[in-house]
Amino acid sequence: MKTFKNKEFSDAEISKAVHFARETGLLKIFEDKTIKNLVDYTIGIEVGLDSNGRKNRGGTAMERVVEVYIKGICKARGFSYMTQATSQRVLAKWGVKLSVDKSKRRFDFGVYNGKKLYLIEANYYGGGGSKLKSTAGEYKSLYDFLARDGHKFVWITDGIGWQSTSRPLEETFNHIEYLLNLKMITKGILEEIIANNL
Repeated sequence: MKTFKNKEFSDAEISKAVHFARETGLLKIFEDKTIKNLVDYTIGIEVGLDSNGRKNRGGTAMERVVEVYIKGICKARGFSYMTQATSQRVLAKWGVKLSVDKSKRRFDFGVYNGKKLYLIEANYYGGGGSKLKSTAGEYKSLYDFLARDGHKFVWITDGIGWQSTSRPLEETFNHIEYLLNLKMITKGILEEIIANNL
């Protein structure tokens, strides 16, 4: 097994590394120049995902990764998006009325394709616990609330935390229309949903 100390890699090893980077979406992030300093970015993610004291960094990193894909979809398709979407900002930008269940409700992303409004939440869970259960329950209710006005809700979540808390995830998956992970986004499922008004 080779390590990073080796100076030379075989063509097969290089091909495997490129295949991995392409399949995980890592190449796209490099191509779009989203990450300006790979070392800082990697350390930031690792700290954010491994430290209970810094839980939000994992979520922020997840949002940055998801935004790369949303930005690409919108650019390619001529759609519009915003981060930290609120009912006031959605109305001001797109003229779409958005009723919310909480006065301070913010969605990680809002995407408007000219016909439908897609409200997106992105979360990464590096560990299990009650937060995952409460979030899953909250998003089931939020989906029902938004569906009454004809808006779409997409929850993008990932992380090993779900391995120990899979039941709430399964219940939410069976309840809401769109629950995706990062692999599904790299395969184009989010783009298909938005582009086809699904």
